[in-house]
Amino acid sequence: MRFHLEIDLDALPQPHDAELGRILRYWAGNLSHYDLSVETSESIRDSAYEEVGSWWITA
Repeated sequence: MRFHLEIDLDALPQPHDAELGRILRYWAGNLSHYDLSVETSESIRDSAYEEVGSWWITA
């Protein structure tokens, strides 16, 4: 299985580093809610709930 995470840094609100850190902390905190043994995907949203990327798991 492979885990992929893609975030469009240009789509993040300023400051980019703070928003990216928030997204990564939020996602890592919710990791236990996902079954990482099956193929799946989901969008990633910034603090304004705008889609800025996605993550997915592939075999």
